[in-house]
Amino acid sequence: MTARKHSYKRVGVLGLGFVGLPLSLLLYKKGFQVTGIDIDENKLKALRAGDSYISEVCPIQLKEAFLSGKYEVSDSMDVLKRQDIIIVCVPTPLNENNLPDLSYLKSAGEAISQQLKSGHLIILESSTFPGTTRDIFLRILEQSGKKVGRDFHLAYSPERIDPGNEKFKVEEIPKIVSGVTPSCLTLVFEVYNNVYDSVVKVNSPEVAEITKLLENCYRYINISFINEFAMLCDKLNIDIWEVIKAASTKPYGFQPFFPGPGIGGHCIPVDPLYLKYKALQAGAPHQFIDLSQSINDSIPVYIAGQLEKIFSKPFQQLSVLIYGVTYKPDVKDIRGSSAIQVIEQLVKKGVDVKFHDPFVDEIVLESNVSMKGVKITDELLGSVDCVLILTDHTVIPVDKIIKHSKNVYDTRNVTRGLNGKAEVYRLGGGFDVV
Repeated sequence: MTARKHSYKRVGVLGLGFVGLPLSLLLYKKGFQVTGIDIDENKLKALRAGDSYISEVCPIQLKEAFLSGKYEVSDSMDVLKRQDIIIVCVPTPLNENNLPDLSYLKSAGEAISQQLKSGHLIILESSTFPGTTRDIFLRILEQSGKKVGRDFHLAYSPERIDPGNEKFKVEEIPKIVSGVTPSCLTLVFEVYNNVYDSVVKVNSPEVAEITKLLENCYRYINISFINEFAMLCDKLNIDIWEVIKAASTKPYGFQPFFPGPGIGGHCIPVDPLYLKYKALQAGAPHQFIDLSQSINDSIPVYIAGQLEKIFSKPFQQLSVLIYGVTYKPDVKDIRGSSAIQVIEQLVKKGVDVKFHDPFVDEIVLESNVSMKGVKITDELLGSVDCVLILTDHTVIPVDKIIKHSKNVYDTRNVTRGLNGKAEVYRLGGGFDVV
C-alpha cells in the first residue's frame, strides 16, 4: 500500500529496552527526528558512548544516528512536549503475586498527561490485557482536560520484536494498528505505513491487545506441551527429536515446537498471565494457561532430577558446568531465563555449579549471590562431572565439549550426530534411568 504524507516528523520513544531501542533506530532510519527517553542513566550513558546493550543493535548504527543530529536520548520528560508522536514501550511485568504490574505504564501516562499538547499522537506498544488502552491509559491522559479524537489521538499497536531473530527485520514484520476513535486509527495507519512494509488495521484497541496475547499464549501452550511430551518420551525410551522430525514431514496441520529447559524472556512467560488475569475478571478461567504454567515451572526441577539419576554420588559431590544462561540463543537477555532457574535448583541441592555464556559475564541468583562466568578450557571440561547445555548459541563449541567432557546433558539436541569422549544424554532423548 502506498505510504501517505503526514506532517508528523518528531517522535519520542518512551522506554529504550529490547522494544524501544530498535524501534527508535528504525524510526530514525525512516526519516523521523527521534528522541529516546529512559530513566535509566546507565543505559543513556552507554548509548551516548556508542555501546549497545542489545544484540540486534549495532554500535556503528548507534554512532551514525547520534552523529546525524536527528537522534538523541534523554532522561527528561520535558522533551515530550516538543514531539509530534509519543510511542510508549515501557515494561509491563508481573508483580510478586504473578499479577499484572502496570506501574510503569501508569507513570508514563501521567508524565505524558502533563506534557500533552493539541495534535499529539500517542501510540502504546507495551504488551497488556484488553481494556488497558481505553479504560486505564486513556483516563490518565484525559486528566489533562484534553479529549481523545479532538485534542489528541491515542492508538494501540502491539510490539512484535523478536530478539535474536535475523530472519526478519523489524520493518518486515506486519504491524497491527488500532485507534480509540476512527481518526486515531487513520492517523496511526498513515504514520506507520511510512515505517513498516505492511500495516494491518483492526477495529479496536481491545482486538489489538488480545491479538498480542493470543500470539504469545499460542507459543506458551505449545512449548509447555512439547516439554511434557519430552518427559513422556524419556519414560517410553523414545527419541522425541526424531519424532518431531518425522511429524514435520506432514505438509499441513502440524508446526514443530522443540523441548528445552523452559520458557523465558519478557513476553512469553508473562503475557499468558495477563490473559489469565483478564479471563478471571470476566468469569472465564483459562485452564490451558494454568496447566501450561504448571508444566513450564516443573521443567527446571525435572532437569535437575534427570542429572541426579545419571550419577550415583550425592549432589553435594557433583560438579556441573552450564553452557548458556540466556533465555534464547544469540541474545544478551536473561529476563525470566529458565537456565537461571535450573542453576537455582542445582545450587540449592549443593552442586558445585559454574557457567559459561558468550553473551553474559555475570548472573545474580535469588539469594542475591552473584556468579561470574568462566572460560571454557579443555582442562575445565575434563574436570567437571557434567556439562549441561541449556542455550544453543550458534557459537557453542560443541565438538570441543563432547571431545573433552566426561558427561553431557543436552537440552537442545545440538550434540546429535556427533561423537566424542563424552557420554551424551538428551532431554527427550529416551533417557530415563531407574
